[in-house]
Amino acid sequence: MADTTNLPPRYLRTPEAARFLGLSGRTLEKHRYFGTGPAYRRIGGRVIYSVDDLQAWADLGIKHSTSDPGQDDLLPREGSAFARSRK
Repeated sequence: MADTTNLPPRYLRTPEAARFLGLSGRTLEKHRYFGTGPAYRRIGGRVIYSVDDLQAWADLGIKHSTSDPGQDDLLPREGSAFARSRK
């Protein structure tokens, strides 16, 4: 088995990241716009996502029962342009 401990983090562009999450690219773009999506980086005009950040964001939705407490819908982050326009 190959040793992968010294490899740099893997980054995915929007289409790959969307496939990783089982979403459409457009849905991921909307989450980015509203500030509800996973952390991303912009490098040279390209948007990239760390696999670890995608997994952490997906893990925010872990539920074990329909009665688990927590927020069911993702809302815009406080202070985002969309949140301000809704007030």
